Amino acid sequence: MIELSGRTVLVCGAGVAGEPAARALLELGATVRITDRRQPPELAALIAAGARFDSELDRLPDDVDLVVTSPGWSPANPLLRAAAERGIAVLGEVEFAWQLRGPGAAPWLAVTGTNGKTTTVRMLASILSAAGLRAVAVGNVGTSIIDAVRAEPAYDVLAVELSSFQLYWSASLHPRAGALLNLAPDHLDWHGDMAAYAQAKAKVWAADIAIAGIDDPAVASSFAALPPGGHRVGVTAGAPEPGQLGCVDGMLVDRAFDGGQPTALIAADRIRPPGVHNLRNALAAAALARAFDPAVVDADAVRAGLERFVPDPHRNQEIGRRGDVRFVDDSKATNPHAAAASMGAYPRIVWIAGGQLKGAPVDALVAEFADRLSGVVLLGSDRAEISAALARHAPDVPVIEVSRTDDRSMTEVVAAAAGLARPGDTVLLAPAAASYDMFSGYAARGEAFAAAVAALDPVRS
Repeated sequence: MIELSGRTVLVCGAGVAGEPAARALLELGATVRITDRRQPPELAALIAAGARFDSELDRLPDDVDLVVTSPGWSPANPLLRAAAERGIAVLGEVEFAWQLRGPGAAPWLAVTGTNGKTTTVRMLASILSAAGLRAVAVGNVGTSIIDAVRAEPAYDVLAVELSSFQLYWSASLHPRAGALLNLAPDHLDWHGDMAAYAQAKAKVWAADIAIAGIDDPAVASSFAALPPGGHRVGVTAGAPEPGQLGCVDGMLVDRAFDGGQPTALIAADRIRPPGVHNLRNALAAAALARAFDPAVVDADAVRAGLERFVPDPHRNQEIGRRGDVRFVDDSKATNPHAAAASMGAYPRIVWIAGGQLKGAPVDALVAEFADRLSGVVLLGSDRAEISAALARHAPDVPVIEVSRTDDRSMTEVVAAAAGLARPGDTVLLAPAAASYDMFSGYAARGEAFAAAVAALDPVRS
């Protein structure tokens, strides 16, 4: 366990990750300095307890001998660069939590990927709880991972969602099992290029058991290139070979943890939300759970946990119908790879898309689903890039662009989409882009969509 008493630690970021880090540091005897653009009200108690807040430091203080950074802080940040130049350790939130673990600490079951992380980690936590274990979803979702490793009574096991940012700042992390679901261009503005992004994601495989979504070509290639040795498990939506989990005759099957013999887990049509990508998420969650201990997490626990699982909002969620047209909120589809997963679940779509593409290309997405599009409604700062891709790959599909950015914009978007929809169509909010150009987050975007759908005039017979 890391020794902190008497050390001066700079916490970079005062938000969701920074506050529990600063609190733990104070309790463990460190001198704590916190820096960020603004001072949130939640810091008042920490400042009263002895922490110091420095607004937007322009240089690294001389007295600092350890830095704990929030995940979103880029390694190009001048403070973090200065720490590296001075040989001062920089710990990410997750690495800090890992180093806080004491003897007999709960094992971690970690999951990352461009998409599906939150759904998978919540499925995993549900399975572990169904097995009678004291478990919680932490990391990039839910409970602070720092609070979780220090909880009393201690957890039996932690289901840990990890972003590429968190993995980048993790040097000694070694979970019981680590799963990489998929890889697609995302956060390239932070990592610099796809190779660096993939390298950060692959750090999840520094585990006793490495688990991979082998239907994804990029993941399968990286998985095959791992050094020889170690316990490896593949996850596929197809029929599994020994050492894999997959689907056979409409049933999720494990051939990895019972000596290669097929163990039926749950019927595929019981998995929610729908879509083949969520079958893969469920299989990954089952693989991680069984990696904890297949005798403790048996097939009954997997089935019960997945049946009890309640999907989070804004993930391929049907929120209403208007005549024979249904409206589906997948606002969480904040990149093209995520949008493709939900678009593949419906035969005819009026697609609502746009926002901040973060440098991700959209031509392949538009080309793949052009024949499913009844119409498209575009919004957000990068809508012109999607419009251009549609002109190239789906020139006959009607496209409506909504330029307004105020709180009435989604009302106009949904009304336009409803006007394009025909009986049997699905109006699908799967933006393929981030939301911060117009909304406070993907949840606010989804809520605006739901409110606009609810306000539509009913269909008159």
